[in-house]
Amino acid sequence: MAGPRDPAERCSCRNTDCVERPLRRLFEGLASGVAACPWPFVLVPLLLSGGLGAGFLFLPQLQANDIEGQFTPTWGPAKAERDFVRRHFPPDDSERFSAPRLPTEGAYAALIAVATGGTSVLEPAPWAEVLRLNATVHDAEYERLCARTPEGCASPNPLLSRQGGAGSSGPGRLRFPVNDSVFLGTALGGVETDGGWVRTARALKLVYYLREDGPEAQDSRQWLESFLRDISSRVAELRLGSIQVTYFTSLSRQREFEGNTKSVIPLFSVTYFLTITFAVISCLRLSCIRNNIWLAICGVLSSGLAVLSSFGLMLFCGVPFVVTVANAPFLILGVGVDDMFIMVASWEQSSRKKDKSSVKSLLAETYAEAALSVTITTLTDVLAFFIGTWTAFPSVRSFCLYTGTAFVFCYVYTMTFFGAVLVLNHKREQGNRHWLTCMRVDGGKDQDESSCLYNACCIGSCSRQPSEPEGEHPMSIFFKKYYGPFVTNKWIKLLMVLLYGAYLGGSIYGCTQIREGIDLRNLANDDSYVIPYYDDDEKYFSTYGPRVMVVITESVDYWNESVRLDIESCVQNLENISYVDRNLSESWLRVYTELAKVHSININNKTVFLNMLTILFKTVPTFEWDINKTQDEIEASRFFIQTVNVTSAVDEKNLLNQLREAAKQCSIPLQVYHPAFIYYDQYLVIVQNTVQNVVVAAGAMLVVSLLLIPNPLCCLWVTFAIASVIVGVAGFMTFWSVNLDSISMINLVICIGFSVDFSAHISYAFVTSGESSANKKAIEALSLLGYPVLQGAVSTILGVVVLAAANTYIFRTFFKIMFLVIFFGALHGLVFIPVFLTFFGNFGRSPNTRSKKLDLEKL
Repeated sequence: MAGPRDPAERCSCRNTDCVERPLRRLFEGLASGVAACPWPFVLVPLLLSGGLGAGFLFLPQLQANDIEGQFTPTWGPAKAERDFVRRHFPPDDSERFSAPRLPTEGAYAALIAVATGGTSVLEPAPWAEVLRLNATVHDAEYERLCARTPEGCASPNPLLSRQGGAGSSGPGRLRFPVNDSVFLGTALGGVETDGGWVRTARALKLVYYLREDGPEAQDSRQWLESFLRDISSRVAELRLGSIQVTYFTSLSRQREFEGNTKSVIPLFSVTYFLTITFAVISCLRLSCIRNNIWLAICGVLSSGLAVLSSFGLMLFCGVPFVVTVANAPFLILGVGVDDMFIMVASWEQSSRKKDKSSVKSLLAETYAEAALSVTITTLTDVLAFFIGTWTAFPSVRSFCLYTGTAFVFCYVYTMTFFGAVLVLNHKREQGNRHWLTCMRVDGGKDQDESSCLYNACCIGSCSRQPSEPEGEHPMSIFFKKYYGPFVTNKWIKLLMVLLYGAYLGGSIYGCTQIREGIDLRNLANDDSYVIPYYDDDEKYFSTYGPRVMVVITESVDYWNESVRLDIESCVQNLENISYVDRNLSESWLRVYTELAKVHSININNKTVFLNMLTILFKTVPTFEWDINKTQDEIEASRFFIQTVNVTSAVDEKNLLNQLREAAKQCSIPLQVYHPAFIYYDQYLVIVQNTVQNVVVAAGAMLVVSLLLIPNPLCCLWVTFAIASVIVGVAGFMTFWSVNLDSISMINLVICIGFSVDFSAHISYAFVTSGESSANKKAIEALSLLGYPVLQGAVSTILGVVVLAAANTYIFRTFFKIMFLVIFFGALHGLVFIPVFLTFFGNFGRSPNTRSKKLDLEKL
């Protein structure tokens, strides 16, 4: 290789050689070993995959589909708040049950009865059917297991106590939302009032709480399972005509979520069929000797072995297997086939250069030209996934570990297993053996008399001579003669600039409209029974949101009037939030203060304050459960505020932030808590985690690009493509009804790796081109890389396209974002970057880079 002619080129070459030359030598040495003895490189991956595949025996124990554990932040504040509430206000569902005071959602079965025909559920006919429905559920076993208050089983709806029997015409005249000191906001839905009196109510909710602590816990779970199994038939037997019933239990969300993985298993076979078909068609040749069908099949098999090995290894290591991991095989299959295309294309190009008699030299040149490209793409993708493990969401962490490890195995098997298959296939070709039967087709003594049909089937042409290696691929010719000149036309370039402006403007607008957080209904199948329940709950019961605990977390001097005023000020600040109805707050301290005035009790004295609390407890017994009192102090206490109009993810995020900010500013140590805050916590970290992972991964991609593609202009375009594709994916996923949650966050990290895949090689081929003009440089880059980029995009999309037919949000979201990633990545690689590069004129090339131009070919 000639030395550089000036200092700048000398520096460039030295930077290139320090990484690239050792890699080339390493790959050439590996190729020599594979070519000399291919069978061990075939058998060892097969045996290794079989051994590691035994790790699937641990799959049942490692399936971790706990929704809270996988889809909420590991160190979410609400989890610590829940622990505090549990310690200081332990529930007692056997004697003094109160649903708003539970630290968790509890164990329950819920029914929503909606009156048909636009009538009111409080009218005689619908009300009678509600009573019949309640009698069906409230059986003897429920009576034994129900959560209890001093009066007996906790009522599923406070209005049921107002009915006088099965023949009752209704619950009577009601005020709303509070009737006789009873809050009805979560009991009646779709309410229309007249002067505070209920005129009509479209829906009624029945919630049957069971004991979840003590020896009855397992029996309660069995009762809920029986409820889910039998409720549909029970409702059908009632022949209800005036109400429609939807149902849900505390087990439903988890059970439906766990069923998601099973629903996608049949799609694996469809994916492998599509991918094999595409690979076979792409590798199909007219010559039955030089047909590469077996290469295509083994390329797909190599990806399958990578999945088996990586998943087995992770299971052996005890990494939890979550439902999001079920997306990984679809992605790995597409990427693995892409690597196969790189190897096959490089092999064929090496074969066309000159007639080499040695398979070692052929494979060495193939590895030297293709392996660096495969290394770059694998390294960027693996880095993106392993950086993705730095997240607060365990589901994302598990997915990235499984998928990143699978990419490593995919790379290793491509360099070993598939390389050995290339050698064996070459030996078959050298022996003029048929691709299917491996029988020699040109040595028979009667060949001269063979028919044209025989020769076409066995040799590839009517000629009796064996077919010669094929020339340039038709698609490469298309990109060189038609597409390249078309896209570099000055008017087309202007059109492309306008198109990019529209793309960027739409993307930025979409980013401003992005929605955060995962909707819990999306964790169930589309045809699940929980979806109608969620719909009814949102339609009729969304006016009143969570009833939030306001907890004073430390011992304070409640008998000090200034302290009481500070507490009152804090509570009022919370009540001033737009999401809080101040008229529905519940404060034991306010009631106690009023009682002290009525009974002339001096609550400014500590002893009197503590001793006279019994008066408060006699007046409102439930307040005893809100005060954690020792002999001479109150360690903690709590109040309740009622939220309203929390109807969207934005409302949930704003509510949580405003409540916590108000509590933080209070001079009294306060915390706010509701079980739903466990899931609301995702809003606090999802954007931060996503930006952190994207920025760190993008930085890592640039370092890799700089080391392996040491050209400043190329790195500039890599940076541009990463930013542009990420903005496009984030913006357009809003238009496709995809939220920014832990599932879509996975794909945005993937986005970075694929952005590099499609952009680095086109731009590097451009800057290393020896053509005289910018347009010709772009045309040459497209002729070399256009078809491989298109192949890679199509193969990856085929790997995930079947997920579009899944009836689960998780898998459809994976398809949607992967489609956007691949589509926008290919759009940049094939359209925007070639056009933009032509605006920068001619770039000189180092004399030693021309020979390396094909290193990055065909990604």
